[in-house]
Amino acid sequence: MVGAKSSVVDPENPDEEKKDDELIGLVQAAEAKAPEDLTEEDKMALLGRPKIGEVIRAQLRIKESKEFKNTVDKLVQRANASLLIGTSSWKEQFTEALTVSAGDDEDEEGGEVEGKSPSCADYVMHFLTLFWKLMFAFIPPTDIYGGYVCFVVSIISIGMVTAVIGDVASHFGCTLGIKDAVTAICFVALGTSIPDTFASKVAAIQDKYADASVGNVTGSNAVNVFLGIGVAWTIAAIYHSLNGNEFLVDPGTLAFSVTLFCSEAALTVIVLLMRRNKIVGGELGGPVVIKYVSGAILFGLWLIYVIVSSLEAYGVIQGF
Repeated sequence: MVGAKSSVVDPENPDEEKKDDELIGLVQAAEAKAPEDLTEEDKMALLGRPKIGEVIRAQLRIKESKEFKNTVDKLVQRANASLLIGTSSWKEQFTEALTVSAGDDEDEEGGEVEGKSPSCADYVMHFLTLFWKLMFAFIPPTDIYGGYVCFVVSIISIGMVTAVIGDVASHFGCTLGIKDAVTAICFVALGTSIPDTFASKVAAIQDKYADASVGNVTGSNAVNVFLGIGVAWTIAAIYHSLNGNEFLVDPGTLAFSVTLFCSEAALTVIVLLMRRNKIVGGELGGPVVIKYVSGAILFGLWLIYVIVSSLEAYGVIQGF
């Protein structure tokens, strides 16, 4: 290209550099002349200059990467979890309780749908849960005393709701002629474990690993067994001891039910260990077929536990 001097010089051909300098000098001299004073040699030199082609405009399109945006949003949510979850006033809590919000749906590419209007199902669920939303809106905001008041009042409220659920389930079973053991493993267990199930689902979606999801399941059951039964029985034993009575509890079908549960828990651990194979690559998710098969196995174990325990409670099968 004439008009530009090469920055790379061949030491074996010094004449080439001299020719380039002469061409550059001819172009610069021709550019300094008026158009009417140009000679044929000057016109030929000017023809070797760089020229703009027919396309003189470039259009750039900047497209948002939704995958990168979702990653950044999740990092921000984890970094500001306390700010996103907390509330600052009762007015804000009652406003949220009375407002119908859209569900946490996602688009086809996995990103959250922004500005989505509530659906008919959202309105139905809002009116069904309005009583509970308003009741828990009375809990002190998280900004009061660093959230300690909110934590204590929340624990007390959860205990009161659990007591109500237990009484309602007992009356429901008495009305239909269902034994307390069957009512406990069906209705009471569902009412107390469904929140943990949804918490595990959210943890599985937002976390890269399955630690939070699986740990929440095992940890919640550990709290239910060790803390729930241990504290309740300790208080009852102290109460009866102070009144000069003995605290005795009929085990009923507890031995059979616990043995069956431990056996199925061992099978669950085996399923999780098998899913760590390189074909799957982890406890959660993976190929579609393996994912649904393992989910069906775990759901089937729950059905077997409920059915077999109920049959043993009614004496259809012999327990121990």
